[in-house]
Amino acid sequence: MPMLYGVSLRQLEYFLAIADEGSLSHAAAKLHIAQPSLSQQLRALERRAGGPLFERLSRGMRLTPAGRAFLPHARAAVRAAERAYAVSRAVAAGEAGEVEIATVSSIASGILPPVLRRWHGELADSAVRLHEFHHRSLLEQQVREGLGDLAVGPRPLAWDGPVLSLGHEEFVVVLPPGAGSAHHADGVSLLDLADRPWVMFGQEHGLDDLVRAACAKEGFQPVPAVRTWQVDAAARLAAAGVGPALLPDNALPAGLDADVRPARPRLFRELTCYLRGEPQGLAREFAALLRRTPLGLVESRPEGAEALGVEPGQVRSPGRGSG
Repeated sequence: MPMLYGVSLRQLEYFLAIADEGSLSHAAAKLHIAQPSLSQQLRALERRAGGPLFERLSRGMRLTPAGRAFLPHARAAVRAAERAYAVSRAVAAGEAGEVEIATVSSIASGILPPVLRRWHGELADSAVRLHEFHHRSLLEQQVREGLGDLAVGPRPLAWDGPVLSLGHEEFVVVLPPGAGSAHHADGVSLLDLADRPWVMFGQEHGLDDLVRAACAKEGFQPVPAVRTWQVDAAARLAAAGVGPALLPDNALPAGLDADVRPARPRLFRELTCYLRGEPQGLAREFAALLRRTPLGLVESRPEGAEALGVEPGQVRSPGRGSG
């Protein structure tokens, strides 16, 4: 088993299993090893780390401050090793490589399909693995901890590596056919819709934060008629008259029978490609393809339009599995 500064990769995997399961016995069962062997490996790791990584409780294990600091680095090391083994196996077998893209769900269904179509046209033997999240904070956290080769998402709130701007997407108001005729031709004021129940997203969905922030700027909080986790479903529900929805224009389903109007003032969100370090290999090729593929974005936010996004102090801490 490879050793990293006296710590084996297996010990890091054991540490992550205990952190994820919150219990020695559950982690041992997951790893298919005896609990005494797992305890012995954990003690060896803690000696090397300089102190306890877990607090032993009567009903489980909880990370100490040192353990919490150790966690993202251990996860990144294990993921980096997994990628290294996968690449070497692919090269040894003469197989094509794979690029891992982390993104948010609205972008996966919005701007990425034309990019992926061109990718498979130009590099037919190179697969793409998508990791989708419902919240930009989870996306940033997982990429920072080693997930994926690059991320495509809103501009990260704090990032040490390269960040490439792809342009700005517009958020539009979706109403049932003909409903927009009662509003100004140049757009719909969100405040004019304040008394209606809205099509909203799950409370831990990133777009729920955006919609609430946009409405708050107009002086109200939208009341949900229904909540969904899918942009496609939100668009169709709004088109059916369940309530207005505020959605990225590039993620609307093709052929949607709806009245789609810009918000007034118009609302835009910057999208970026960001990486932990300078892109190499397939990641570099994918980043370049993103820059040269027409994505339906505008280069800069139009004059008079507002930036749609969540400021650092407004970000909620979503639960695991949400976005």
